Amino acid sequence: MKSKPSRWNYLLASAAIAVAFWGYWLRFCQAQTTAVEARIAVLAERTDFASRLALAALERTKHEVRYDPAYVVLDYPGGDVPADTGVCTDVVVRSYRALGIDLQKTVHEDMASAFSRYPQLWGLNRPDRNIDHRRVPNLQTFFTRHGQALEVGDDKADYQVGDLVAWDLNDQGLWHIGIVVGEDAFVHNIGAGPVLDRGLFQWKVIGHYRYRPVGN
Repeated sequence: MKSKPSRWNYLLASAAIAVAFWGYWLRFCQAQTTAVEARIAVLAERTDFASRLALAALERTKHEVRYDPAYVVLDYPGGDVPADTGVCTDVVVRSYRALGIDLQKTVHEDMASAFSRYPQLWGLNRPDRNIDHRRVPNLQTFFTRHGQALEVGDDKADYQVGDLVAWDLNDQGLWHIGIVVGEDAFVHNIGAGPVLDRGLFQWKVIGHYRYRPVGN
């Protein structure tokens, strides 16, 4: 007759799993840091807007951010959720803001002047400057109206540094967005904070944009 595993067996097994996971996490973080610094080195000498936007996105990966989609009342303009929280759109908003461009303000102003042109998905009858710029479909509309909506193709070389890519993660309206920082490389927050990732086509691409305001 087999004896039942003792409490100590369970504790030892749990400790082994924890050590293995911690080792994996350390290796992941080290690989992230190495990859981010390598990409920064490639872009550091460039002064064009797209490269500066990519650098701002890469800088976001150095911040610890807890994924939190909660509605928050924000200051206006220049309002932001707490620095240690955010979602995918906040990576975009904060990266542009690092270059002096406030998407909270520009999106709100455009929605105030052309509300019917924006997606009517949330039961609102007027703009909400606290949340509008934090919703992927609104950013897609804004970038289409004031930037360039580019072809959604399957050639990764067409997605240039500084471009924005929107995805539907489950093909059922689970929207997501990130910033291209190199060939087949992008920065996004899919739940574990801003990270450098690869594989543009691991999810369904539903939008490809380029937004470089006049004078930048």
